[in-house]
Parts: sequence; structure tokens; C-alpha cells
Amino acid sequence: MRILIIEDEKITADDLAYSIQEIRPNFEIVKMVSSIKSAIVFLKTFPLIDLIFSDIQLTDGLSFEIFEKIEVQVPVIFCTAYDEYALNAFDANGIAYLLKPFTTETIEKAIQKFENLTQQKYNNLAQLVQYVQQAKLQTTNPSILIYQGEKIIPIRFDNIAILYLKNGVVKLHTFDHQTHAVSETLEEINNMQYPNFFRANRQVLIHRKAIKSAAKYFNRKLVLHLHFSFQERIIISKEKAPAFLDWLVQK
Repeated sequence: MRILIIEDEKITADDLAYSIQEIRPNFEIVKMVSSIKSAIVFLKTFPLIDLIFSDIQLTDGLSFEIFEKIEVQVPVIFCTAYDEYALNAFDANGIAYLLKPFTTETIEKAIQKFENLTQQKYNNLAQLVQYVQQAKLQTTNPSILIYQGEKIIPIRFDNIAILYLKNGVVKLHTFDHQTHAVSETLEEINNMQYPNFFRANRQVLIHRKAIKSAAKYFNRKLVLHLHFSFQERIIISKEKAPAFLDWLVQK
């Protein structure tokens, strides 16, 4: 499923994106925009969206203006700190109304409502997985660009074993033991490269080929053993463990 987030508070947008992918790792956050204007531009040029999460009060007005100015057939889950707009929300493709601060439970409930409404579009789970994978292939890049002074070096994603966040900087480590800093965020790379990489936690994206084995850990968590030494132990939470094991057995 391809998701657009419309939210003018970056921290809130990042938390929402992370929560969505914690709940549904196969969901792709295609874009996060912060204004009515940028949302309209994006939806006009990139209409292949399945679901929108949108704040209502944006810096340049109410997000309802988006749906008044352009035709949008996509269902919308509105997220706001105010409950006074509920009726307007359901007039603008709204299917759910989340009051801030939202929780994992309220987000999951809204997603389940969306899935129930769209269930007839897919005959079975296999068709849904195929749809998501095909959509992702359309935006997958084979390489990432590394900038070193005046040099621009392409590194293929299939040669990257792990990407991790350290001291606010995203770094990659290749299978031939090179380490580089990258300008993209883990979120952006995950959006481009799933299912080749798995978002183990907030700090780590791991390539399938880098994993030697996984073992049971405390409280139904998993600990990963890699084909190379890494500075920190990589733990998969008990909530993400089922999705991780499903991902691990995929081709």
C-alpha cells in the first residue's frame, strides 16, 4: 500500500510514518508533505496513492481545500488535535478521524477500517503482496550516490549489508567492508528498497543477505547474527518479529 502523509510538524510526521510501518511493514510511505500547495502538486504529478493520512490545520489553511481544488479518489484518515472538523472530514473522503496525540492502537484501528473497506479490491493476500511489490519496483533505484568532496560515487544497494543511524548521521556498511555516510534518511531508503532491506528498528536497516541467523531473545524478541561483525547487537522487537520472519523467508 502506498501512503501519502500530509503534516506540517516534522516530528509528528516522522512518528506517524514510523508507527504505520511498525504496524504494517509492507506499507510504503511514498511522500510526506507539509502544506496544501505541496500536497496538490504531488497528487497532480503522482496520483498512484492508496491511502492518505492528513492533518487538518496546516500552515497555509485547512487540508479540506486540497479535496475541493482537485479530484481525489483516495480514502483519507484525518489526524488532528481538534474534534470540531469531524463532519467536514467525512465529506472529504474521510474514513477515519484520529485525535492527537494518536497511539499505535488508534492508528491500527484506522488502518484496519481502511483494509476492511478495500478488501473486495483484492481476492486474497497473495494478490495484495503482489500489488505492493510491483508498486515498489516502480520506484526502486539500483544504487545510492555517495558524495566525497568533489567525487560522486555510486554504490549498488545489493552490495550494502547494513545501514544505520549513528550520532544523527546515516551510514552504510558494504559487504566488502567499506563504510560511508549518506545524505538520505533511513525512512527514504526503506521506502525505495523494501523488501530487500528490513527496518529492524529506528536505527538499523538490514539486507537479507547480511543475516546469518536469528535467535530467540528475552520477552519473545529476536537477536540477529550477521555474516560480519557489527558494533551493536541488533534486536527485533516482539511486535515486529512475525513480520521479520515472514520477510526472511521471502525470495
